[in-house]
Amino acid sequence: MIKPVLVTIVLVLLVRDTDSRKPHVIDFRWPGLYPESFTWDPKSDHFVVGSTRLRELISVSDAGVTSALTPEFSIPVNSSYLGIALDPNHHRLLAVVHRPAPLFNALASYQLPTFRLLSLTNLPSAAVANDVAVDFSGNAYVTDSANDVIFKVNEQGDVSTLSKSPVFKSTPVDTTLFYRDCGLNGIVYSTKGYLLVTQSNTGKLYKVDAEDGTARRVILNKDLAAADGIAMRPDGVVLVVSRHKLYFIKSDDSWSEGVVFDQTPLLEERQASAVAVGAEKRVYVLYGHVNEGMTQNSDRTEFSIVEVKSDSESQEENVWIFVLIGFGLVYFLIWRFQMRHLVQKMNKKTA
Repeated sequence: MIKPVLVTIVLVLLVRDTDSRKPHVIDFRWPGLYPESFTWDPKSDHFVVGSTRLRELISVSDAGVTSALTPEFSIPVNSSYLGIALDPNHHRLLAVVHRPAPLFNALASYQLPTFRLLSLTNLPSAAVANDVAVDFSGNAYVTDSANDVIFKVNEQGDVSTLSKSPVFKSTPVDTTLFYRDCGLNGIVYSTKGYLLVTQSNTGKLYKVDAEDGTARRVILNKDLAAADGIAMRPDGVVLVVSRHKLYFIKSDDSWSEGVVFDQTPLLEERQASAVAVGAEKRVYVLYGHVNEGMTQNSDRTEFSIVEVKSDSESQEENVWIFVLIGFGLVYFLIWRFQMRHLVQKMNKKTA
C-alpha cells in the first residue's frame, strides 16, 4: 500500500512541474518562406507549413528541422499556399492555392505521406481563396475573403457554392482598417455537422450548416478584432488568432452563443496568422511575418512556431492540484491519527 505521504509528495512535484514548464518554442529557417498557415500531422510527428512567397510546402519538426515536401512545379508559377488542412480519413493534405495576377484560385490535394499531387481543383468564382476545412467524408470547405463566400469541394473535385449568406454582410465594416477588404477567413469543421468561420474586417464569428449553408452569427461577449486563423481543441474550446492576441472561446449551446474566457497577447511585430493544436493537445501559433513578405522586398530566413497557454486555464489547473494536495494532507493527518491510536492500543496490551 502506498503511504499517504508519498501521494502528497507526488502531487507537490506535479505542481512544481506544471509551474516550471516553459512554452515550447520552435525556431526554424527557410529563406523567403513567409508562411501564412500550418497544421499538425500526428502520424509524421511534424508541422506542415505553407508559404505566401514560394511554391513550397515544408515540414517542421518540434526541434525546428525543416525539409521540403512538395516540388515547386506542383502548382502554377507565381502562385503560393494560403490555408492548409489535414484530411486524415482519406490520407490527404489539402492546400489553398492563390495567385493574384493573373487571378488563379484552386484547391490542391496531396497524398499522405508521399505528398504526391492528387488533384488541383480550380475555383473559378473565387477572388481570394483563403482557408480550408475538411469533414469526415472528404468534403472541403474554402473561404473567399473578398466575396464572403464559402465553397464546397467534394472528394471527386466537384465545386459548388455552399453559402453566400446575407448574414455575412450584415455588420458594417470600418473602412479605415487596413484589412477592411478581408472578410471570411479562418474556417474549422465541427463533428456535429457545422462550420465555424471568422470574419477579419468585422471581428465576428459565424456558425454555418455544412449541408445547406445556413449561417448565423455567434453571439460573443466581445468582438474578435482582426480575427484570422481558427482551430478547435479536442475538448471543444475554439482558438482564434489575430496579430494582436490569441482568443480562447467556449460555448455551452453548440455555438449559438460563446464566451471569450481568455485572450493571450501575441508579439504583434511578428504577425501571427494561424493557430493549430499539436502534440499533447498543445496550442501553437505561427509567426510568419506575412505582411513583411507582402509589402517589402525582403528575404527573411527565420520564422517560428510558439506554444501559447491560457493563463486562466493554467490557474484553474493549479487550483485543482492544490485541492488534491489538500485532500492528500487531510488523508495523511487522518492516517497518522489512526496509526497513533493503534500504537497506543498495542502498547496498552503489551503493558
